[in-house]
Amino acid sequence: MTPENWLLIIICLVLFNYFFSTIVEYINDKNWKTDIPKNMNAFYAKEKYEKARKYSIEKGKISFISSTFSLILVLLLLWFEGYGFIDSFISTKYDGLFIQSGLFFLALMILSDLIKLPFEYYFTFIIEEKYGFNKTTIRTFFTDKIKKYILAILIGGGILAGTIYLFSYVNNSFWLWLWTGMSIFLILTNMFYAELIVPIFNKLKPLNNGSLKNKIEAYSKKVGYSLSKIYVIDGSKRSSKANAFFSGLGSRKTIALYDTLIEKHTEDELVAVLAHEVGHYKKKHILTSLILSILQLGLMCFLFELCLNEENISRALGSDKVVFHLGLVGFGILYSPIGTIVGIFMNILSRKNEFEADEYAKKTFEGSSLELALKKLSVDNLTNLYPHPLYVFIHYSHPPLLKRLEALSK
Repeated sequence: MTPENWLLIIICLVLFNYFFSTIVEYINDKNWKTDIPKNMNAFYAKEKYEKARKYSIEKGKISFISSTFSLILVLLLLWFEGYGFIDSFISTKYDGLFIQSGLFFLALMILSDLIKLPFEYYFTFIIEEKYGFNKTTIRTFFTDKIKKYILAILIGGGILAGTIYLFSYVNNSFWLWLWTGMSIFLILTNMFYAELIVPIFNKLKPLNNGSLKNKIEAYSKKVGYSLSKIYVIDGSKRSSKANAFFSGLGSRKTIALYDTLIEKHTEDELVAVLAHEVGHYKKKHILTSLILSILQLGLMCFLFELCLNEENISRALGSDKVVFHLGLVGFGILYSPIGTIVGIFMNILSRKNEFEADEYAKKTFEGSSLELALKKLSVDNLTNLYPHPLYVFIHYSHPPLLKRLEALSK
């Protein structure tokens, strides 16, 4: 296939991704209904429900404008051989593939951030502030940015160095070695996320002794779940939105409750939320998702090697030879439709798992407490009660609230 054909395919995919996601977002926004479900009347006053609708609209607008500017940047880089120009500029000044690739991706990251930063700032300090969510200070906002750059350089640079080493010295089955290395990295990330990554951005402290901890420990003992680490995370540092997460494997299992979650919910509701997370572990959802993610990595690594060996992909992006980082950019775009399809199947499985975890919490603790927790979370976060089925099918990893409540009430 000629470079011109590859370029045409890449541009078509970029445009398709943009218009497809924009249309789906538009359909979802238009699906908002004015009536409040009977089982939510006690939680959603008409004024707050209208507030939730306006919040959704404003989020959609800023997302649309931001993605449009990002589209323009990518199209300019493609049409005017900007990727090739950046590569040529760096390669004439610096030797070594790792240095060249690292600087290339750093330049792209900075370009992308220059486009996105004003919109992220507006979303955080205007929209989130307007609707009572924002707790982020300007200092925290920019400190987070710096930390993300440092992490990208350290972790991303390490992965890039390993990939380039394999690409340069492994002649046969490069993708298998890359898949093995990436799989090990994924497993280690799952094991040590709460201990190594989370503390960079948030403070984790053990849950204090008291009735809540006693109830959690009593429940864990009842269902035979060994839980050694229960943390409280200072989510209120950035937002008033509440959440909880589970991480770790084997003896490194960790559950973290946001301080905002503890403030807004009763102890029984919190135990019900924890019971839901335990349900994921007991039903082996976490292990299954990890295995599927590893299999997906294998597919990505195999297709990545094919792209690297296709010289005309680099030429389509503005080079006159095979360039590792241009092949990676081309792969990222060409893989996007496959990634969307894989993501849809992963979301279908995830929604099924959420129903099972809800059912587990209902059977081992209290379905009514989980229902109350879900209702409060939805109202506090101003979520859409009527997402369009197509949007749910493509994007939702959790079932819509009304579907979960319906299942719990059976």
